[in-house]
Order: sequence, then C-alpha cells, then structure tokens
Amino acid sequence: KGMATPRKAGIPLGVMKVLDPRQLKPDSTETERILTVLDETIVKLEITRLIPQIIGSLDRYARMLGPEITNSLLEHQKLAMEIQHLLTSPGDAKSLRAAEQRLKCSLRNILRLFLANPLLYHGLKFEVRVRESPADAFIKAFMEFRDFTLERLLTTPDEEREMIQFMKDISLLVEKNTEIISALQGELEGVIQTRDEEVSRKDKTIENLKTTMEDLAKNCKADIRLIMKEGEKQKKEEEEASQERCARMKQDIQRLGTQFNALVLEHRASELVLRKEKCKAEKEIQIWVQKYDTDMTEKQTTYDELQTVYNEEKEQLSLLMEKHAMLLQEYTEIEEERRMLKEKEEEAAREEARRNKAATCIQAFWKGYLVRSIYKSILKKGKGKGKGKGK
Repeated sequence: KGMATPRKAGIPLGVMKVLDPRQLKPDSTETERILTVLDETIVKLEITRLIPQIIGSLDRYARMLGPEITNSLLEHQKLAMEIQHLLTSPGDAKSLRAAEQRLKCSLRNILRLFLANPLLYHGLKFEVRVRESPADAFIKAFMEFRDFTLERLLTTPDEEREMIQFMKDISLLVEKNTEIISALQGELEGVIQTRDEEVSRKDKTIENLKTTMEDLAKNCKADIRLIMKEGEKQKKEEEEASQERCARMKQDIQRLGTQFNALVLEHRASELVLRKEKCKAEKEIQIWVQKYDTDMTEKQTTYDELQTVYNEEKEQLSLLMEKHAMLLQEYTEIEEERRMLKEKEEEAAREEARRNKAATCIQAFWKGYLVRSIYKSILKKGKGKGKGKGK
C-alpha cells in the first residue's frame, strides 16, 4: 500500500546496488580486459559486416579509405573470387585450404587497419547502408551476451542471492494475488450458480404451481394470487440479496484488481527508471572506451615516433661504438709502440751508462797505470844517480 519508491516497494539493498548505474563500472583489471576483448570483437563483427558493401562500392569510398586499405580490400576481393572458383570447380583440397588461409590473413589485416583508425570506422558506420542479414541477429545476440557478461561480472554472489530472493517474493506476491482473485471468481461463480439453481428451482415450482393453479383456478383464485404474490416477493428479496452479494464481490474483485494494476504499474515505472539509468551508464562507458582508444592511439603514435628516433640514435651509437673500437685498437697499438720505444730508449740509456762506467773505469785504470809508470821511471832514475855517486 502506498509504495512510492522502489525502496519502499520492498526491493533489497543488494538489488538496488546491482541496478545502481554507479556500480556499472568495471572494478578490476580482469573485468576491464574481458570487456575490452568483447567490445573489440563486436567492432570486428560490425566491420566484417560492412566489408562486402564497401567492396561493392569501392570507387565511392576509395578516397575515404586511403590507398593501403583500398589495396587490401581489392586483394581480399580477389581471394574471395578465387575461393568461389575453387568451390565451384573440383580441384585440389590443399589449394582450397591455402586460399582460405590467405583469405583469413587478409581479413585479419583489414581489421587491423580499421582498428588502427577508429574515426574511419565510425564514419563508414554511418555512411554505408547495409541490408539486414543474419549477421545482424548474431551481432545483437553477441551484444546481449556482452551486457549479460558485464552484469554477471558486476554481481556478487550475495547480491545475486538477494535478487533471486526478491524475484521469488514478487512471484509469490503475484501468485498469492492470483489465487485470491481465482478464489473470489470461483466463489462468485458458485454464488451465481446457486442463485441460478435456486431461481430455476423456483421457476419449476412456479410452473408446477401454475399447473396446479390452472386446475384450481375456479375455486382458488384468491389463494393463488396470494401465493404468487408471496412467491414473487420472496423471489424479489432473494434476487436483491443475491445482487447485493454479487455487487460486493465485484467491488472486492475490482479493488484487488486495482491494487494489482497499481503494483504492476509501480514496478514497471521502477524498471523503466532503472533501464534509463542503465542505458545512460552504458553510453558513458562507451564514451570513456572511445576516449581510451583515442588516447591509446595518440600514445601509440608518440611511441612509434620515439621508437624511430631511438632506432636512429641506436644506429648512430653503433657506428660510434665501431669507430671507438677502431680508435681504441689504434690507441693500443700506438701505446704498444711507445712502450717498445721507451724500453728501447731505456735499454740504450742503460747500455750507454754501462759504456760510460766502463770507459770511466778504463780511463781511471789507464790514468793509474800512467801514474805508476811515471812514478816507476822516476824511482829508477833516482836509483841510478845514487849508484853513480858511490863509485
């Protein structure tokens, strides 16, 4: 009675938490990765659905696509025609498998080129008009699977149990109201049937009385009038009482039906609000995912530029390292030559010192020899003079 909000309607707190749009954000890296894989798969399916229509009007979209994607699509078309030719004409199964493998590689390359340019894909999505096909149903089913997976990932076991209990309570309430309405309808039918039986019985009694009255009309006219009057009066009273009971039952049925409809409308309104909030949250998630893709594309471009500069500097460093190795080798050789020259100079200095020392020794010996010789000659002369005087 008088339930104005989903919370007053008896919705558990866990159910409201699951249906709250603030809770529709991935809360773990694994969840984000799963959703990213599912979203990329949906985008690939939509691109694959657009490829036949783009190939059919390739001249129209060539400028928008660019030479690389256009050439890839032409190559893909050639491979598809080749496989059709192999399928229609009996041939080598190995060639067919090789052609199918090339077609798969071509499709993966085209998807990679489109994913590298998300703005081009979104522009073609609104530009190309594709007829309805079984692929649309598959994509829709896959998107529903993605939403179901998101809901399952964001729902904890306790919240899931609360939601199941909430649905059981709603089902029990609806079942109980249905049983009450069925019981009242059965009671009403029983009362109507009893009234009809009683009226039929009384009609039969009246008919019998009429028959008897016809026989006794002449003698019992006054009694017959009295009996008929009392019978009609009683019949009227019983009909009025029966009508009052039927009216009361109809009012009860209407009141319960009104309550039931009010509950249904209230729950539908709550469901509509929750669905709108869910759609809003999904749009916000899509915007954030697109922003993430744009940021990652810009960062990838910056990374590629830095990688190019790094590779160039690395090549320059390799050249400088080679030159450094050559110069180091030359320096080592020069140092070795200097060392050998220094050793030779030191050896020559030592040899010169030995020669000087030897020359000094020889000169000293020679000088001593000369002094001794002169001294001996002087002594000999002195002795000779002394002998002469003695004679």
